[in-house]
Amino acid sequence: MDTELASIARDTAPDAEMESRLVSALARGVAVLRAFTPGRPELSLKELALVTGLPKPTLVRLVDTLCELGLLRYSERLSRYVPGLGMLTLGAPALARMTVRQVARPLMQALADHIRGQVALIAGYRHTLTYVEIVHGAQSVLFRPEVGGNISLSRTASGRAYLLSLPAQAREAYLLQGLRDSDGSRRPWLEARLAQAERDMAEHGVCRSHGDLHREIETVSVPFRAPVDGEFWTLAASVGKFNLQGDELLQDIGPRAVTLVRTVETAMNIAP
Repeated sequence: MDTELASIARDTAPDAEMESRLVSALARGVAVLRAFTPGRPELSLKELALVTGLPKPTLVRLVDTLCELGLLRYSERLSRYVPGLGMLTLGAPALARMTVRQVARPLMQALADHIRGQVALIAGYRHTLTYVEIVHGAQSVLFRPEVGGNISLSRTASGRAYLLSLPAQAREAYLLQGLRDSDGSRRPWLEARLAQAERDMAEHGVCRSHGDLHREIETVSVPFRAPVDGEFWTLAASVGKFNLQGDELLQDIGPRAVTLVRTVETAMNIAP
């Protein structure tokens, strides 16, 4: 657990150059909030200290302030701190201004029902990919991630689709960011995966997951051809291998996902 939390600390704490440009107290408060994730919705004070690297007196003051603002609260039942309802209020404007999700959702639901799986809309900014909208078909038995959860850059079809959407210089920077906590020997592997993703994009218009993250789930991901408000968007369609027949992933699901993305682009006047 300590090793896992230390890894999160490297992801959540602002680096020295960034913190020098930010108001220190604000940056530290945000680091406390970012320590909580959909997969880790409660943390003790000791765990928060490990994640953020903050001294206990500073951390206590920040946590008390965040609790007063309704952004955190202490759960007596869990004996841990949990995100407060104020966090939902902060996130609502971000979702409301993303009109892509409102336009795409009915089309996503139709696709999810057809493939008996999951269709997700994902936004990328800098080195972070985030679920923005998720729908499931009526017969889907796949794991249901939460809106706001982050996605691997290196081990998912959506991560590779996002990387391929970026200019070469930015791709290199975020590629290094995505691998910073991993063995450097994985870089050739990821470069090979990106090369395969480029071939798939050229031939089929999609990136494939290759079972890198979930062995029993196949995913195709389609990047939008232009950013929206500075964010790069991708659509991911996932289905259990047990529901696939033949080359259905590339011959049926992939083309449907591409058509969905192009339809949304046209509706929103997103020019490539």
